[in-house]
This record gives sequence, C-alpha cells and structure tokens, in this order.
Amino acid sequence: MARMRGLTAVTLGGLTANLAGYLLQLAAGRWLGVAGYSGFASLLAVQLLLAVPALAVQNVIAREVVRGAPIQPLRRLADRCTVLVAAAGAALIPLLSGALQVSATAATAAVLSAPALVLLAGVQGLLQGRERFRGLAVLLVLAGTSKLPAIAVLAAGGGATAALAVGSATLTGVAVVARRYSAGDPAADVRHRPDPQLAVPPAGRATTSAGVVAVGRASLVQLALIALAATDLIAARVLLDPADASRYALGAVAAKVAFWLPQAVGVVAYPRMAQPDGSARAVRTTIAVLAGLGVVTVGGAAAAAPLAPALVGADYLPVQGLLWLFALNGACLAVLQGALLAAIAAERTRTSAVVWIALPVEIAAAAGFADSVTRLIVIATTTSAVTALIGCVLAVRGSSVGRSATGPADTRRSADR
Repeated sequence: MARMRGLTAVTLGGLTANLAGYLLQLAAGRWLGVAGYSGFASLLAVQLLLAVPALAVQNVIAREVVRGAPIQPLRRLADRCTVLVAAAGAALIPLLSGALQVSATAATAAVLSAPALVLLAGVQGLLQGRERFRGLAVLLVLAGTSKLPAIAVLAAGGGATAALAVGSATLTGVAVVARRYSAGDPAADVRHRPDPQLAVPPAGRATTSAGVVAVGRASLVQLALIALAATDLIAARVLLDPADASRYALGAVAAKVAFWLPQAVGVVAYPRMAQPDGSARAVRTTIAVLAGLGVVTVGGAAAAAPLAPALVGADYLPVQGLLWLFALNGACLAVLQGALLAAIAAERTRTSAVVWIALPVEIAAAAGFADSVTRLIVIATTTSAVTALIGCVLAVRGSSVGRSATGPADTRRSADR
C-alpha cells in the first residue's frame, strides 16, 4: 500500500512536470512557427543530453542511501558534480552554437539548466533512496512548473533565447531552495531501511564508495539512453528541410509523452532493484508494467492524433498519421530505461554497450535513408524496439543469475565497477 501511494504521488508529480514541458513545446510550436521551432527543439534536446549527469547523480545517491551510506558525503558528491557540470557546459557553448546554427546567447541560455538539474538531482536522490516519494513528487512539480515563466515569455513575444534563459533561471532558484531545505532536514542523516523483509545495510558501515567515478559510470549508461532518445531529433535538424524538421520535432512530443509518462514506475521500483535480495522480481515486474503502459500510450496517441492540427496549426497536418509511431518509439525507450535502471542499481553498467552499438547503426541508417519524416521515425522506432528487447533480456538475466551466483552485495563488486 505504501508503495502504491508512492507510485501515485510520483506519477502525479511527474505528470504535472511533464505537462508543463509539453505545454512549453506546444507553445513554442505555435508562437515560433515552423521556421523557428526546430532550433528551439534542438536546444531542448541539448538540455536533455545535459541532464544526463543529473540522472546519474540521482541514481547513484539513491542506490547508496538504500545500501546504508551516510548522507553528508552524498551531498558533497552532488555539489562536486554540480561544479564539474557547470564547467563542462561552459566549454561546450561554442561547439553547440556552431553545430546547431544558433546564437551563442541561445546556447548559453540552454546550458545554464545543467548545473541546476544536477544540484536538484542530489536532493531527489536522497528522497528516492529513503522512499520519501511525496517529497520527491513535490520537487518534480516545482521543477516542472519552472517552465511556466518560459511559456509566458513566448506568449509575450520574447523569443526562444529569452524563454530558455528564464526557464534556466527559475530552475536554478528551485534547486537552490531544495538544497538548502535538505541540508536543514534533521531526519536526513538517519539511515533508511526500506523494508525489513529485505536485506538491510550492515550496521557498521560508515562510508560510501560512491564518488565522481561511480557517477561517471552511471552517466555513461544514462548518456546512451538519452543520446538514443535525442538522435532522431538532431538528425531531423541536420537531414530534413526546416519545415519538415519542425514537423518532426512536434511529432516527437508524442514520443516524449510515451517516454516520460511512466517514469514514476522506475523511480518507485529503483530502491528495491538496488537491494541485494528481491531485485530479480522487481526488474521483471518493472519491465512488464512499462511494456503494458506503452501499449496504452500508443493507443492513446492514435486516438488523439486528429486533435493535433487543431492544437498547433494546419502546418503540422503531415505528421498526424504518424503520431502513433512516434509514441511507439517513446514507449520502447521507456522500457529500455527500465532495463538500464536495473543495470545501474546492480552496478552492471556494461549492459549499456548494446545502446552504444545501436547509436552508430541508427545514425548511419538515418544518414543513408532518412530523406523524409516518415523514413526517419521508422528508423528511430526500429532501433529503439530492437535495443529495448536486447536490453530487457540482459537485465532480467543479470538480476536473476548475476547476484545469486556471487553472494551478498556488500562482499562483492560487479565486474564493471
């Protein structure tokens, strides 16, 4: 019952956050027009890539909390990663500006969100690991609604750069407040034991092995997933004419809905997947639930497709019949995300190799054959479906065989740690 309440809270929080994100994209599609939307969408895809370290920080911190690590070193880890990401983002600005053919100011406005996301992820990881899902849901809502001022800027005619800058500034404010709140929480240094029926951390453990290297390994897993999710959008910007690129970017909203809508399932299941016992069942259940939700989402996208031109304009009519395929792409990516979360929880990060192999295959196929919106989404969906299938097989096999064969979690380390 407690897990169901947690799932409900995180689902509602995630839905609110995602709804704000979708409204931002719909608003940009209408107010920036076909000509201006593709550049804005490309920068949003860049923000998604820059969120990779944040996802990794959250997952590593949550995993270590489940295993009984003290809280203060984990907070310091999040702070160090925030500084590193800020420095890396600043170095990337000239490259992004040239590659995406946008101004340096616009690239800077997009990059500013990265360190804020990492700082916020540190707090989210603490809440997730201690299974304080209602608090996590509140943070998700606050982070999502930080996009609303950007929508107001677009409505006022402020343009893409101003909208990105306002969104990043608002998110930074949310992250700073959340960090200060968590630092003052008197219960934060109490070790969490999620379920007395599961294996609990050893009482004498006083340190954590997690550091920047562990975050780096988890980042490679998350980067593989996010890169696969963003490759088609970037390819559309490069390979298609501006009008078709904008149409593809809008169709990809359906993929993002299918990808992010079931995120709460992985968030709630992750602490159990990080436990040395009981993880195999958690992995299988998570993948099954994600697959079922994917079927529902694809059906919903097909049913809602006739509404798309009315919402965003007749210019996007050519992608109406493809929305179900975009949703299928996102649903496959959501299932793959569940498999990769299981890999991070078990520190079996070599599982991400299948995604790194799929990436150049998709890029080569797109470069050779994607001369239209239809061909590009077919290539992207086929790649994500095959990769998700292989990833799920590896995740289920690893959770069922790997741990039982090697003994208690605290007396061993995974081969790729």
